[in-house]
Amino acid sequence: MPTYQYRQHRQPGCGGCLLYIVLLLLLFGGAPLLLDVVGFLLFSGLFTIMALAIAFWGFTLYIRKKVSTYEQSQTETHNTFVFLLVNILIKIAKLDGVVSREEINTINNFFQQHLRYDYSQMLWVKELIKEAQSSPTTLEDLLAEFRSRFSYEQRLILLELIYQVTFTNETVSEEELTLLDRIGSFLGIAAFDHQSIKARNRYRRQQTASTAESHYQTLGLSPGASPEEIKKAYRTLSMQYHPDKAAHLGEEFRAIAEEKMKEINMAYQHLQKS
Repeated sequence: MPTYQYRQHRQPGCGGCLLYIVLLLLLFGGAPLLLDVVGFLLFSGLFTIMALAIAFWGFTLYIRKKVSTYEQSQTETHNTFVFLLVNILIKIAKLDGVVSREEINTINNFFQQHLRYDYSQMLWVKELIKEAQSSPTTLEDLLAEFRSRFSYEQRLILLELIYQVTFTNETVSEEELTLLDRIGSFLGIAAFDHQSIKARNRYRRQQTASTAESHYQTLGLSPGASPEEIKKAYRTLSMQYHPDKAAHLGEEFRAIAEEKMKEINMAYQHLQKS
């Protein structure tokens, strides 16, 4: 079975193990035996260690249960999309040999702030990040899996998200931009669509372009494009980022598509009037 195949986390078992132990002590020796055991632990200094171990065990069970419950509430398509997205982001971060705490924080912040993930969702993402760091799967295998599973429009959303995460860093190197170009090619993204995604994210980061120029960039066009080129670009992008194309991926990705549509509509309306 491929190492990149998504598997749901199982519900934790033995949630009442401690209760079983207490019941067994009461059954075979009654309250005196239970008190003797507790007294022994206190006397031997093991009580604190045991209490900490039990607290850690209980917290671990709590996290596993929350993660499993959230996974089961989502579709397999949604879970696979996020699983591959997290693994791809970790592989990109790991290309220099190590995934830094800053890079992990960037990924966490992206899910929290841009996708508005709540506490339960973030527990799941952190579990996926932890597993992705030790996964031997290559970036090429993950991209190939994503390309085989998802449509062109959904691959555009993936590339858009990868750009958004990358451009949240303080600096973006030429090596990173070259890698993003390679990822776009590997996913089979057309040059026009890739340029549109790149231009939007560069403008969003720099905020130096004029209003008119930024609208051209949103549509993936150069300033001075003809009305026919503007209309063609608008129609193409409207089909690609229609929210219905992302609906079955989950509400957070439908919201991403809706945000893109607003930008595209605003740019088109502005350029039509100019």
